[in-house]
Amino acid sequence: MNILDHRALRGPNYYSRYPAIFMRLDIGELEERPSDTVPGIVERLTTLLPTLQEHRCSVGRPGGFLERLERGTWAGHVVEHVAIELQNLIGFSVGYGKTVDSYETGIYNVVYRYRDEACGLAAGVESVDLVVRLFNGDEIDISSIITRLKEVRDAHMLGPSTAAIVDAATRRGIPHTRLSEENSYIQFGHGHRQQRIQATVTGHTDLIGFGIADDKEWTKQVLGDAGIPVPRGWSCSSFDEALEAARDIGYPVAVKPVIGNHGRGVSTNIEDDQALNDAFDIASHRNPSVIVEQYIRGEDHRLLVIDGKLVAAARRRPAHVVGDGQATLQALVDVENRDPRRGIGHENLLTQIQLDEQSLRLIGQQNLTLQSVIPAGEMVFLKPTANLSTGGTATDVTDDVHPEVRYAAERIARLVGLDIIGIDLLAETLTRPLEEQSAAVVEVNAGPGFRMHISPTHGEGRDVGRPVIDMLYPDSETTGRIPIAAVTGTNGKTTTVRLLSHVLRQAGRNVGMACTGAIEVDNHVIMRGDYSGPQAAAIVLREPTVECAVLEVARGGIMRRGLGFDECDVGVLLNIASDHLGEHDIHTLDELARCKTVVIDAVSKSGTAVLNADDPRVLEGQEWARGEIIFFTLDPNSRPVRQHVRDQGVAFTVNNERIVMRQGHVEAEVIPVVDVPITFEGHARFNVANALAASAAAYALGLSIADIQMGLQTFHPTPGQNPGRTNLIDADGMKVLIDYGHNVPALEALSELVGCIPARRRISVASAPGNRRDEDLFTLGTLLAKMHDVVFIYETDARGRTPGEAARLLREGAESVSDACRVEVIMEEQQAVDRAFDEASEGDLLVLLIDDVEGAIERIRGRRFRSAAATTPDGELP
Repeated sequence: MNILDHRALRGPNYYSRYPAIFMRLDIGELEERPSDTVPGIVERLTTLLPTLQEHRCSVGRPGGFLERLERGTWAGHVVEHVAIELQNLIGFSVGYGKTVDSYETGIYNVVYRYRDEACGLAAGVESVDLVVRLFNGDEIDISSIITRLKEVRDAHMLGPSTAAIVDAATRRGIPHTRLSEENSYIQFGHGHRQQRIQATVTGHTDLIGFGIADDKEWTKQVLGDAGIPVPRGWSCSSFDEALEAARDIGYPVAVKPVIGNHGRGVSTNIEDDQALNDAFDIASHRNPSVIVEQYIRGEDHRLLVIDGKLVAAARRRPAHVVGDGQATLQALVDVENRDPRRGIGHENLLTQIQLDEQSLRLIGQQNLTLQSVIPAGEMVFLKPTANLSTGGTATDVTDDVHPEVRYAAERIARLVGLDIIGIDLLAETLTRPLEEQSAAVVEVNAGPGFRMHISPTHGEGRDVGRPVIDMLYPDSETTGRIPIAAVTGTNGKTTTVRLLSHVLRQAGRNVGMACTGAIEVDNHVIMRGDYSGPQAAAIVLREPTVECAVLEVARGGIMRRGLGFDECDVGVLLNIASDHLGEHDIHTLDELARCKTVVIDAVSKSGTAVLNADDPRVLEGQEWARGEIIFFTLDPNSRPVRQHVRDQGVAFTVNNERIVMRQGHVEAEVIPVVDVPITFEGHARFNVANALAASAAAYALGLSIADIQMGLQTFHPTPGQNPGRTNLIDADGMKVLIDYGHNVPALEALSELVGCIPARRRISVASAPGNRRDEDLFTLGTLLAKMHDVVFIYETDARGRTPGEAARLLREGAESVSDACRVEVIMEEQQAVDRAFDEASEGDLLVLLIDDVEGAIERIRGRRFRSAAATTPDGELP
């Protein structure tokens, strides 16, 4: 088998409303070998993956897939189920999948759900190799496969602290986006409602507070000055200074780097000069400034304060073992590390114990070696600090915190100035006030780990992710989302997106817009290019000032990556017509319609689908629509619309040449059609439809009729407001119409407007990308010839064809009409435009169906197209 294409669909897509992996798979000779021809395949696969018994498949009951396997199914289908189950075995709960035939024999489109993209892709690769071996009867090492996938998981998964916050956000319905694969940099929400965290540091974390927490000496000064008990000690830059400090304080002492975390470089219970020398050397390798301070006897406690409130407390003990009277210390450590709860890093509840230089020193202080047999019941500590990352354990004691200790912890958070703070407190117990016992705060932590509170070794786990989200979004009803309007269809997408964005801006909204041509934020162009895909959506939704997003959604983006969002408030489906058929296994209009309906399928339950009731396929597609439905139509007597309105549904239509909104018995006038500039006094019927769609979407987003009216009447078909879309320019005696009509339906719609513009001759410069079907290019050529007297054909992008082939098909189509239209092929766009300028003269209409709008407008400036005035032989005017 051969994987031809393998990628993640990161949002709602053609195959699933949820993120999924797409694999285009050539099963090769296995096309002739379905599973029922492979002896023992069911028994062998269930031995490898017993949990496949739970897969229902199309049969609809547990074991359904195995029944299909026994009756006979193809290798691609088996790959789908194996890829799903491999992800389940490494901790990601997934169940959805589907495998469909392509239009090519032996090639299948395999789709399956994922939770982590890297793991989903890796599971697909492993499943293909496994299934090939399965069908060929080769050996399969399932444990090695699982190990490799776990390595991918561990390299990409979020740490437990960040994951706890993300899980809390998900339960609140707040979307999240991972902004970096290298660290836990997460965005919650969208636009101006977004909040960001990095691990457990939020966007509101105070920089000064972070600096205090990072500097242990500064921490002691701030807390000590406020009367918080802290160990006596000071910073040293040499061993002699450390020795002087230790003798002044008196042994035992603790030694730690001024700046550090996770207990790295920390040594405790230092009792003599030699041990001090060793500890100073360890700490100074972490930071040249080293703190020598009083050693506080007591249990190690971590207090977690979020948003000024104590939310969790844990008693921590350093990595240790308990003797049994028979085993050596090394053997006890080995046994402890075999505990299934222990893993590498943060993958498990506990971390494996790694013996290092500090461990050996600590063991020596206890007059032991690794070969010592430890008496039964005796506890041997192996680390100087109780950090979980070095193998420590934690016991939840949240319910045992004395009110005075709680107040002290919350006061410390205020003194340091951190919204999330971990306080390391040495104390005999948390059940008594600090002043009544041996106790001191030895450290505070910005961005503290949550693992000890989420999954303590002993005691109740605490949902400490929730108070973080509640702090970032104090309104319990807030989801951090901004209104998203997504517009799709074959033609009119860009105009509708720009018009809707303009209407919203006129109503005072700060709009983020992405379309074919640009990304704009509050009417400022921030990127130029084709931004009608999921990447553009992500860029807009990351913008911190955007209050409302209006996004063009093209077919290619849906098929390549899915939508760039999980749901939208308004989904607009304009029309469905033949264009780009044959790409991404979309060969029919019904398949194209299903692709386009992804947008209305992604509408939230409380949202609105805006549908063109004049397009039969759009009307049929309403079965996929979620939320409420608003129809728009050019036919005020449309039967389905009239029924919809009678049922108190909303519709926008044209009545007596006025755009109106109807619902029940109400008809509200919006604006006369002639007052909407982009309609060219109603002659551009396609733009009347676009105006209706934009009005319906704006209404669904909560705008008033007055807001919509103001937006419609101030949006003009100019290169400034709607570049490249029906821009009509007066050019010194000649008119120039610039548009992006590059497909048959667009040209059919444009022909009505072109025919309404008075002209001596109609001259066109036109092209089409080579990725359209031969018949589409030929038909496009015939339409050009019917509309114009002269056509100059150029070629933009061959897109897989040989150079000149697309232009040839256009020319053949044009020349098939009649000899009335003169056709020339000039391959380069700029030269074709210049040739048309040379051809045109006063009274002509020049129709430019081009890409470089700005370049053409620049070349128009300064040109004269008026005929020279007639004169008498002596030079006098007649």
